[in-house]
This record gives sequence, structure tokens and C-alpha cells, in this order.
Amino acid sequence: METRRKDVPQGRFTLVYLAAPANPEAEVELTFNYDDEDYGSARNFGHLAFAVDDIYATCERLQQHGVVINRPPRDGRMAFVRSPDAISIELLQHGEALPPREPWLSMPNTGSW
Repeated sequence: METRRKDVPQGRFTLVYLAAPANPEAEVELTFNYDDEDYGSARNFGHLAFAVDDIYATCERLQQHGVVINRPPRDGRMAFVRSPDAISIELLQHGEALPPREPWLSMPNTGSW
């Protein structure tokens, strides 16, 4: 992961730009505001999507680190999780969908995604 950082103390925020090494021109910009402010869920429009090499292994690793899989990859193709501040993140199987398998096949949705 390639990262760049821009601190803007006069504006009371820091910008962090993330990019995959294979595709550095496609950056994701994250903003960290210094002050605590409740923006409400109205700020959480849209979502990010990432292609992963093995959706089952990715979801298992996330679960092991305490991440709730809101929409399990029952189809071997797509899953959703949420960031700590409730931003939806879609995980997509790179290439063809993997064959459906347990425990994902029987796992219900959890919360909203």
C-alpha cells in the first residue's frame, strides 16, 4: 500500500491518500478531523469497493480481527463490512466467483450494510 499524508493544521485536519502499488493513480483520500464533531450518518453516502484474491480468506481474516461481516460472501463473489464510523465497504472476489461454501453459505446478514 502506498500512502501520502498532508497535514493542514490551520484547517484542523490531515489528509491521507492510499493507493495500491499496482495502481497508484487510483487513490482513496481519507480525512482525519482534529476536532470531535458529530457529522451524523448523512455523511456516510456511497461506499468503497475492493477486489480481493480470495473473498473467503479475506472475510475469515477480518472476522478474526473482530470485524463483523454484515453481508457474508454466500455467493463466493461479494461481501460487505462496515468501518468503525459506519462506512460500508464492499469486498469483491477478483475474477470469477468462488464456489459457495460453508460457513458463509448459511450465514445470515447482520445489521445494515
